[in-house]
This record gives sequence, structure tokens and C-alpha cells, in this order.
Amino acid sequence: MSKEDEIDDRGFKRDLLASLPNLRAFAVSLTGRHDKADDLVQDTIMKAWANQTSFTAGTNMRAWLFTILRNEFYSQMRKRGREVQDSDGLFSERFSVHPEQYGRLDLQDFRKALDKLPDDQREAIILVGAAGFAYEEAAAICGCAVGTIKSRVSRARARLQELLGVSGEGDYGPDAGDAAITSRAFGS
Repeated sequence: MSKEDEIDDRGFKRDLLASLPNLRAFAVSLTGRHDKADDLVQDTIMKAWANQTSFTAGTNMRAWLFTILRNEFYSQMRKRGREVQDSDGLFSERFSVHPEQYGRLDLQDFRKALDKLPDDQREAIILVGAAGFAYEEAAAICGCAVGTIKSRVSRARARLQELLGVSGEGDYGPDAGDAAITSRAFGS
């Protein structure tokens, strides 16, 4: 850095510091709040410092700084106009995507538990739950009585709940939840 550049740099700093009270007063008049005004002045000083090479020595520094401050203020106002106040997280929660790995892990656990069922129970729960057949249709497919299919499905549900650590409370009839649970598990 040459001696001349050093002198210009000192003059720039001096003029910048001398303008701070006027910048702050202007910022307070724009924002109406002292804390916001201080932030605005700080942003202005940072931009002015970063762009000091674009300032022409001998011109009106105060006007240049006020222009930067005003432009920064309006930029922030436009930005705030696009932002939504969401201090409790309700809006962002609606836009968030929950991780998929939990569903995949649950599916893996379900498939492992399903494989542990006896063949007749697994067949019955798949026909009634995943394929959506009525008990009568499943009984015809398996060549057994409707009561036998109902019993197998009931025992399969109870065993799956036990293996998966799910409580047995609630209505889990073929119309209530089997189809939804097993169709998710089998990707149907």
C-alpha cells in the first residue's frame, strides 16, 4: 500500500466515522426503533467499507452513505414483505418433510414379524389385510370355513402386535385397519 493510498484510507475512515451520528438519526427516522436503526447503520457501514473503491474521493460521502442506508432499508423491507412471522413454527411445520427412514424401518420390522407367522396365519392376514378380500372370499380361496379364516386372521393380528410391540387396543377388523396396515407394508 502506497503512502497516498494510506492517506486516502485514513480520510475515508475519518469521514465515515464523522457521518455515524447523522446516519443513525436517519435510520431511526426510517425504522422507528433504535435497535433496528443500529443494525441498519451497521449494515450500511459494512457495505460502504466493502465498496469503498466505488466512492469517488472529493464527492459528498454523506450523500453516498445515506443512499446506501436508504437502499439497504428498502431492501430489508421488501425482504420482510416476503417473510412470514412464524415464531411458534406452525407454518414451517406444514412445509417440512418428515424423514422416510422411519417408515422403511417399520416396514422392515413388519416384514420380519410377518415371516415369523405360521404359513396359514400369514396367508389369511395377507388375503384379508393386504389383498382386501372379505372373510368369505379368503375362506373360498383357502378351502376352509369362514370361522377358520377369522380365527387365523385374529391370531395373526395378535401375534404381529406382540412381535411389533403394538398395543392391541382399538378396532382392527378387516374394514378398519388391516387393509391400510398391510397395504402400506406391501407397497400396494
